[in-house]
Amino acid sequence: MPVVDGWRERSSTPSLSEVFRSIAVPVGVTPFRRFLAFVGPGYLVAVGYMDPGNWATSLAGGAAFGYQLLFIALLSNVMAILLQSLCARLAVASGRDLAQACRDAYPRWVSVPLWVLAEGAIIATDLAEVIGTAIGLNLLFGIPLEIGVFITAADVFLILWLQTRGFRWVEAFIVALLGVIAACFAVQIAMADPDWGAVIRGFAPTTQIVLNDQMLYLSLGIIGATVMPHNLYLHSGIVQTRAFGRDEASKRQALRLATWDSTIALMFALTVNASILILAAATFHASGQTDVADIDRAHVLLEPVLGSALAPTLFGVALLCCGLNSTVTATMAGQIVMEGFIRLRLAAWARRLVTRLIAIVPAVAVILWLGAGELGRLLILSQVVLSFQLPFAIVPLVMFTASKAKMGPLVAPHWLTAVCALIAAVIIALNINLLATVILD
Repeated sequence: MPVVDGWRERSSTPSLSEVFRSIAVPVGVTPFRRFLAFVGPGYLVAVGYMDPGNWATSLAGGAAFGYQLLFIALLSNVMAILLQSLCARLAVASGRDLAQACRDAYPRWVSVPLWVLAEGAIIATDLAEVIGTAIGLNLLFGIPLEIGVFITAADVFLILWLQTRGFRWVEAFIVALLGVIAACFAVQIAMADPDWGAVIRGFAPTTQIVLNDQMLYLSLGIIGATVMPHNLYLHSGIVQTRAFGRDEASKRQALRLATWDSTIALMFALTVNASILILAAATFHASGQTDVADIDRAHVLLEPVLGSALAPTLFGVALLCCGLNSTVTATMAGQIVMEGFIRLRLAAWARRLVTRLIAIVPAVAVILWLGAGELGRLLILSQVVLSFQLPFAIVPLVMFTASKAKMGPLVAPHWLTAVCALIAAVIIALNINLLATVILD
């Protein structure tokens, strides 16, 4: 097969073609106004870094080890910022999302397994959203969990409505719910009144993270919940909703502005993730309740610990907002993966229902056979599964963006490639360590 601009084949119709280059980038305006045209995709990506699965790992980490795992939250956020910058670089330089790049660069015997793994990551993500949204409905409205998991399938109508309004409406919906989540946690943190000296010390590394098996397990879960495989596909796809120029100067400016967008959004995500862990540390760990790993149990305990009936309500509202946000972004990521890898185009509602029904099965099975109390453990397990799948998305991303033949003048600088390669190596090493621990135990 002939090589085309460093690729085995030329990419065809873009993923999410209905919104591809649909948002104009103004010319001859102030830099700030031009930057505003690129604000949006970063916040959709940030949703994946604070989804319900992240809640379970952060709650468990804060309750069990206090503020010590704040360093892992910070580390995983730095990893996310660097990796998402590579996603923007791939999209702007090559005009491909990560799924299309894998299809165009690798033979089918490599790209098809990568597609299967990517679909598995999205199903694991969706499983966390099913559980989180069902728990949110249960906490706020008393809806039984086994019914709530089926109600979550109705979110397809929300997605259909948003898509008819345009991509900017999708972004506005996401940002509005993120604002609600941030406000809810700001009030709860104020109520909890944490030890801010301990909070600051928690951002410093400790060897206990590697030496303590349980801490390592939760750390890997936090990394899996923060740096999520589907976000790498999502970001490289939705950056291309902006109609930036095709010349090198315009591409460089687009890359710079898109990177600023995702970096600012992910710093916001860090504040929310850290707030969840700080809340758990200041309430549960400080009161000796170190085994709180279930979202619903945390909700029940917040009122007696903080002495306010408002706290659990705010907790439930934030959780439901997280579930709704994650629903929208996971659907788009699923479309990008399916269209990019195998060129199969399904209506958004059909894609959503298939993925959601697959995720509902294990959730219902756990509720019926093991009881609703085990849903928290299933949430954490889904995040560890995501962490194991991360290398299969990170390694191709680093390889593509390091190739001058594929990226042209926008090839990633050597330092960025080296750091991201180190991130991939660290994640792979952590996975091997955890796997060995599980097998030996």
